[in-house]
This record gives sequence, structure tokens and C-alpha cells, in this order.
Amino acid sequence: MKTKEEILKYIEHELIVSCQALPDEPLHSPYIMARMAYAAMLGGAKGIRANSIEDIREIKKTVNLPIIGIIKGIYGESEVFITPTRKEIDLLYQEKVDIIAMDATNRIRPDGKVISEVFPTIREQYSNQLFMADCSTYNEAKQAYDLGFDCLGTTLSGYTSYTQSTNLPDVDLISKLALEFPIPVIAEGGIWTPEELKYVFELGAYSAVVGTAITRPKDITKRFVKAIKSDV
Repeated sequence: MKTKEEILKYIEHELIVSCQALPDEPLHSPYIMARMAYAAMLGGAKGIRANSIEDIREIKKTVNLPIIGIIKGIYGESEVFITPTRKEIDLLYQEKVDIIAMDATNRIRPDGKVISEVFPTIREQYSNQLFMADCSTYNEAKQAYDLGFDCLGTTLSGYTSYTQSTNLPDVDLISKLALEFPIPVIAEGGIWTPEELKYVFELGAYSAVVGTAITRPKDITKRFVKAIKSDV
């Protein structure tokens, strides 16, 4: 088993591909996500971000890359859905994913608490586990660092109600986090082109996650169709 340091070193300045498809999406299937991950590995990806135990198990059969694991869950009116409760964390830990990513915003979680109330006990219980903080603002990232997260992600910038107007990728946030914090900053969200990927690394990103632009053909197709329709 790789150490935490070895896992982080492996993804340093490398591409991580997000292979996810929700139940209402055309490619929803653990088998398909595993083939996506395999294709990404052959293309040079050094890590995979995946959702659900079923997908992660299937992906692990086909690739030997570090996995950032999440479980998306909807609980009532809570806006927190990326690894929202201890139940999901326990499942991901038991599955031995390399990095567990979770919502680290200040939004109310399904149990009525905020991240600063729940993460200290999680950190203590799972001291040997790498945790990635999915953040949307600088203040959330600072709090996550203070709480003991191992890496900071810009994953939720543009996806919280108070950051919806943010242009993605959020280069300002990426740059500021990379400059101010001594732990890996993983750029994620809205990276559509190789040029944007290269730029976030120039800004100081430790790693970067690209999802939709590689693994969601419906959305890729829509971008092409929109381009020709706008010309008309």
C-alpha cells in the first residue's frame, strides 16, 4: 500500500480525469465508467476521480491509479451532496480509496452541522487517510487547511449559490490558494481545453481534475452544436 506522501507525489503536476455519470445520464454504468478510466489511463492520466462504491470497485479492476473517491447523496433540503455524511466517508474508507473528497463549504450539512463541527472527529478517526476539501471560496479553503485537510480543491467554485457568477476555471482562486497554502491545491471545475489546463499549472496548481470535457460526450456535443447554431 502506498503512503500518503507517495500518493500525492504520484499525482504532482499530473492530470486527474473525473469519470462520473449520474443515474439520469446516458453513460451511467460502472462498466462504462471503468472503460472511461481505462481510456484515460492509456491517454496519460495519473489519477481518477469517481463517484459511488459500485463505480470505484469496477474502476479498480481496470486501472492501477490513485482514486479520488466521492459518494454523491441527496438528503432533504441540504445543498451539501458530495460525500455529505459519515456514512459515505465510512464506505469510501472501507473501500480503501486513496483520497476521500468531501464538500468543505460552510453550508449546512444533512445532520444540521457545518464542516468545522464534523471534520475534527473524522480527521482524528481516520488519521491515515488523505482528505480533499472541495471548496468554493478562499475562506472555505483557509478553514479546510486549518481543520487538517490534506489538499484543497476548487471543485465547487461556481456551483454554490454565492459563487454562481464566477467565471470558470476560477484562476484567481487557484492562484491565491497555490500561493498561500503549503499543501497541494487541485484545480477542478470548468477546465475545457489543454490551454486552460496548462495555465492552471502555471498558476501553481499541484494537480488538476478534468471531467466533463473528456468523459461527458453529451455535454461535449452540445458545445459543438451551440457553436454552429450561434454562427447561424
